[in-house]
Amino acid sequence: MSDSPFALPQAARKALLEAIIYVTEEPVTLEQLAKGLEWPKEEVEALIGELVAEHQDPARGVEIRAVAGGYKLSTKAEHHEAVRQFVKTLKPPLKLSMAALETLSVIAYKQPITMPEIQEIRGLSAASGVVKTLLDRKLITTAGRKAVIGRPILYKTTREFLVQFGLNDVSELPSLKEFEELSRAALGEAEAVPE
Repeated sequence: MSDSPFALPQAARKALLEAIIYVTEEPVTLEQLAKGLEWPKEEVEALIGELVAEHQDPARGVEIRAVAGGYKLSTKAEHHEAVRQFVKTLKPPLKLSMAALETLSVIAYKQPITMPEIQEIRGLSAASGVVKTLLDRKLITTAGRKAVIGRPILYKTTREFLVQFGLNDVSELPSLKEFEELSRAALGEAEAVPE
């Protein structure tokens, strides 16, 4: 690593370990942590021991546990049922069809935009059903009318769109060039995966 995390104060190193354990989907091993951070394994083991002990405090809702040869951050057993009940109250994750995602991306990049403009870009005349779905899910909203013959309705993205896609504002969207590169990379990876 260019700036060695080992040069950090002990509290910062411990915080970094906690953050890494938090973001990894699979339990992360001492060896993986030591190698990835370029820290002595003994140092990693000692810091994780301290983290485990700190998370035993009854005031903490999560703990770092040894799981399958590695370490994972999870809710404490005494909170499982309450957390499960809470999660059931949340709205289901956003699921959109490919047509809806394509239409949403057109609106996000070209907003404000009219239905005829959406249809021209997407090459479909059936976009009105998809736009209604996006309106129903509060991902887009109307933005007035365009000052042309027929005064078609303009559409733009909403705050809910920003929330769902983890953006602060639409300026954080990748540029169209970056988006195309990401798409090509994703398609290339998908093709490379053996079935």
